[in-house]
Amino acid sequence: MAKAVFQLEPLACPSCIKKIETVLNNTTGVISAKVLFHASKVKTEYNSSIIGGDGLEQTISKLGYSVLSANY
Repeated sequence: MAKAVFQLEPLACPSCIKKIETVLNNTTGVISAKVLFHASKVKTEYNSSIIGGDGLEQTISKLGYSVLSANY
């Protein structure tokens, strides 16, 4: 199991949380994804033999959110 934290651009609304968490938690290889609204961070746990941190970052970007930094 691997972990990654993504710093996002400031999130505009609480519905952003549901959107990001739903998509990531339904992504193959993701064990858990949790959005910290006020910190604009996404904490993830994933199976690195199925998906990498770069894949998670791309998924977040495809949702329309800018990843400012990533730690994976």
